[in-house]
Amino acid sequence: MQTDFYRIKRLPPYIIEEVNTLKAKARARGEDIIDFSMGNPDMPTPAHIIDKLVETARDPRSNRYSASRGIKGLRRAYVAFYKRRFGVDLDPDSEVIANLGSKEGFANLAQAITAPGDVVLVPNPAYPIHAFGFILAGAAIRHVPATTPEEYLSRLGNAVRHSVPSPLALVVNYPSNPTAQVVGLDFYKEIVAFAKKHEIWVLSDLAYSDIYFDANNPPPSILQVEGAKDIAIEFQSLSKTYAMPGWRMGFAAGNRHLISALGRIKSYLDYGAYTPIQVAAAAALNGPQDCADQIRATYKARRDVLVDSMTRAGWTIPSPPASMFAWAPVPESFREHGSMEFAKQLLIHAKVAVLPGIGFGEYGEGYVRVALVENEHRIRQAARNVRKFLGTRLNDPAPELEMAK
Repeated sequence: MQTDFYRIKRLPPYIIEEVNTLKAKARARGEDIIDFSMGNPDMPTPAHIIDKLVETARDPRSNRYSASRGIKGLRRAYVAFYKRRFGVDLDPDSEVIANLGSKEGFANLAQAITAPGDVVLVPNPAYPIHAFGFILAGAAIRHVPATTPEEYLSRLGNAVRHSVPSPLALVVNYPSNPTAQVVGLDFYKEIVAFAKKHEIWVLSDLAYSDIYFDANNPPPSILQVEGAKDIAIEFQSLSKTYAMPGWRMGFAAGNRHLISALGRIKSYLDYGAYTPIQVAAAAALNGPQDCADQIRATYKARRDVLVDSMTRAGWTIPSPPASMFAWAPVPESFREHGSMEFAKQLLIHAKVAVLPGIGFGEYGEGYVRVALVENEHRIRQAARNVRKFLGTRLNDPAPELEMAK
């Protein structure tokens, strides 16, 4: 019986799972691991959102199958959010759809619009689903270097010229996971103009739009650009903004043809999220937003402690302007061994877990991603551990790495 399945063969080991395995082994030995690896928000979901979930769940009618595209009240809440946050008008019936998290939405859209052999332009480094959603759908991926937004823009033209067939779509993700970089509206204007010129769909991942640290410059939406809805769809998530990761609520907005295609695929695959979750999600979007402000302030405080304490420990980490991640260069003394080995050594000797940059693509090498998912006390403890570890390395004139098992 065949066990060497085609699509599974196309997938490399998921880097998060590899790190999780190492963490599990360490914890099984009784070690206390300070975990910055997975972007898994640790703050409690605001009470009024939970209260609405409980209230709705008590109604027996809410336990029936729900709506795959999202209940109407939730879609209207998404529309109100876009108008309030970005000044963008949307039709709740044709330009918005609920997803079981932005990751699920992205992967289902790939299935909806992709034929085997289609070419998709994906930034590198990038969050894995941006490439592997399309790989699972049978597409060919052209990785475009994106160590900065400017580099990505400058390389797109060359990527189109050297793609056969012409690209079907391109992906943008700002604030970026993993690099935490941000862009302004001018960037999106250039992307929209480029996509229209070459007749390419634009898929924007805006999951971190409300985790930003400059109050005067909140990240924009591509849909703010005139004509963007002609070619663009944008994915959002409630996971980070309202500390709701396990609720799996996200949505997509924009081009009605892409929204329709996504809805068609979803109609075959799911009946939508549990209705009380959708009602609670609407309460999050429509209710008081001071909870989102508090969550953002917590991430900012953690960022400041991380950057300051790690710098004092001898590891310089640039201050991220947005997202719940820091994109940290591997210390010089480890550079030749690569990000994966540094991450392993950090786990073994400093009891600190991070994700190696190579897991986000070849242009992520030389960096690790640090998630702001531990409290300030734990961040300072991690810095003390790192200081001891780096001090040992720096005092060893010919250090030998202890290879992780």
